[in-house]
Amino acid sequence: MAADNALGEFLKARRGRVPPAHADRSAHGRRRVAGLRRDELARLAGISEPYLTRLEQGVDRHPSPQVLRALVRALELDTDASAHLFVLADPEPVRPSETEVTPGVRQLLDTWAGSPAFVRNRRFDVLAANRWARALAPLYEPGHNLAREMFLDPTARRLFPGWPEVAAQTAAALRAEADPRDPRTVRLVTELEADDDFRDLWARNDARPARDELKRFTHPVAGELALRRQALTVGGAEQQVVIVYLAAPGSPSETALATLARLP
Repeated sequence: MAADNALGEFLKARRGRVPPAHADRSAHGRRRVAGLRRDELARLAGISEPYLTRLEQGVDRHPSPQVLRALVRALELDTDASAHLFVLADPEPVRPSETEVTPGVRQLLDTWAGSPAFVRNRRFDVLAANRWARALAPLYEPGHNLAREMFLDPTARRLFPGWPEVAAQTAAALRAEADPRDPRTVRLVTELEADDDFRDLWARNDARPARDELKRFTHPVAGELALRRQALTVGGAEQQVVIVYLAAPGSPSETALATLARLP
């Protein structure tokens, strides 16, 4: 992640993913670029090619909302990618990721008896976790970074039977939630790009925040678990996210979570 030109990188990457035929021109013949050429995107968005060049090169970093909406339509961005584009064009300074978890939030984690729950910031640093989260997987121990563990720790590939999908979700959520102007985020992404899988996923420029989804785990003692993830923002600390995993009542996964509770 290049903090000095995150907007330009995003525009170029997403331009390369729009089929040339969508520019209402023949997609046949030799083309030197994948997706749309710069002049084609400029025409679709109703802006000049020199202006689009300035945006992609980082010379102009803060296009107007009207230009951004035109780019959203031309690039065929979904809701999540559109929101990410507007964040990249935001001239506001970097918002620091809170690292202090209030006693009330820590108490909340413990009230979810039998359900793994933890708090992370938007750079995916784990800030606090209850005993069930720590028993579910070492990566939920406070002090760990979920993205780093996902791509650089081999145990994550064994923990998630659908690792490729979970890894793609992680990369997309990191891009959507982390501030590309944050120096610590830039260093994290640089470190992760040593991994081929992360580098390929990051180059796609997918942006999708964490959502309520079903995740599957393979625990060495409790066995297979299918847990519904809930993601909640902490009031008064918008840079923190509470994640809780819930098992369907009466399901084998609920029994497996009870096994976790008996672990030392």
